[in-house]
Amino acid sequence: MYESPLFWPAHIKDRVLYVLDETLVPAKIKYIPVKNIKGSIKVIRDMKTRAFGQFLVVLNTFLLELNPRGDLLKHLQKVAHQLNNSRPTFPFAEVTGIIVGVAQKARANGADVKTAVIKTVQGFLQGIYHRRLERVRQLADSIDEGDNILTHCNVSGELAMAASLCIKKAKKISFFATETRPYMQGSKLTAWELQQAGVAVTVVPDNTVGSLMADGLINKVVIGSDRSAANGDVANKVGSYQIALLAKEFDVPVIVLTQPSNKVKKGQDMPIELRDPRELLTFDGKNLMPKGVKGFYPGFDVVPHALITKAISIHAGL
Repeated sequence: MYESPLFWPAHIKDRVLYVLDETLVPAKIKYIPVKNIKGSIKVIRDMKTRAFGQFLVVLNTFLLELNPRGDLLKHLQKVAHQLNNSRPTFPFAEVTGIIVGVAQKARANGADVKTAVIKTVQGFLQGIYHRRLERVRQLADSIDEGDNILTHCNVSGELAMAASLCIKKAKKISFFATETRPYMQGSKLTAWELQQAGVAVTVVPDNTVGSLMADGLINKVVIGSDRSAANGDVANKVGSYQIALLAKEFDVPVIVLTQPSNKVKKGQDMPIELRDPRELLTFDGKNLMPKGVKGFYPGFDVVPHALITKAISIHAGL
């Protein structure tokens, strides 16, 4: 099976975390070396990696920070706090809390804290890798012969890998990828990796989804999710909500790749990150708008569970 670089965009080698710079894909495949918590926070806040990549950064950061000058447990608690506050919408605390809990339990039981953290993080990473592969297989089984699939933003390698499995099974399928402004993840990442997998893909403007569905050109929607609520609502890249509404109008099934959580009851309880307006108003350091024009850029919106036809879930495994 084809494996996209976006499927596992961060890895440790020789005590350095190498993070795929997704802002350069597809023009360049380049990894950013990260050596400490400061570097981790920077790649997260600068959106050098997204969603699952940020999740990998969070986990691996604990492995980078196991040799402090002072008390290890206190240091790990500080690391967790910094990671939790790096992006409000992402539920990093659900993971960092478990890692800190493992460290606290080890200390209480007289065990080696460092060894306990290494074993937990490495086990978690190995488990999540195989569970993501299983979600890829489930997604491939949910795609039918002749499907024309709309996708928004990027699903960190899983969609392209599922598509490659469909090709092996001789399913004739095609994709429409929204540009996904302002970062253009759809046109830069999704279109590229689908093409690499040998799948037909067409890039469309974000605002053409309604007409595509009205013309009968779309018969399935597949999106990811960055956070889930206990009732099944999900937060995903802004624009996902209006796509789901249109899909409901035109009776197009919506499939969401998600990870269940009960930390918040419903989508309205999820904090939505407001990104720096300059990310919307500028490109490559140049102003796109007249001077004085304001920008409003919520990074995510919430898709209510009633608009989701099928959720293919992956559990954290801790």
